[in-house]
Amino acid sequence: MFYRRYSNPNVWEDLERMRREFDRLVNSPSRFQTAPAFPPMNVWTNEEGAVVTTELPGSDLKDIYISVVNKTLSISGASNLDKNGDYQYHRQERSSGRFSRSLELPFGVDADKVEARFDQGVLVVKLPRAESDKPRKITVLGR
Repeated sequence: MFYRRYSNPNVWEDLERMRREFDRLVNSPSRFQTAPAFPPMNVWTNEEGAVVTTELPGSDLKDIYISVVNKTLSISGASNLDKNGDYQYHRQERSSGRFSRSLELPFGVDADKVEARFDQGVLVVKLPRAESDKPRKITVLGR
């Protein structure tokens, strides 16, 4: 009797569908996603140093603050995007307001030689590697 009751193929299909749906919910990468960090950064490195670029729409040069301490670059400031009079937001995807972002580099930086350029909403920061952190070729001496 027990076998007959559960031998209906639709029951097994329903159970399999529920198992797949449960697995999808539990293993979904979007389940653990958080909002992306702002501002987004691109970082390039080589033996000489690093270049960091970041988009700062709506920011003024006077509102951007950059600091370097040891291996950490910090960028903070404000983004002031236009508000359109009496309109209410229908959709807001661009961030506005104060921001702060820190990034640890894989090497020490010569803070006295850091250069920054801000043009058309894009900040480019050149971070030369500290001499003490640069790889050195060691000459092996023979007898």
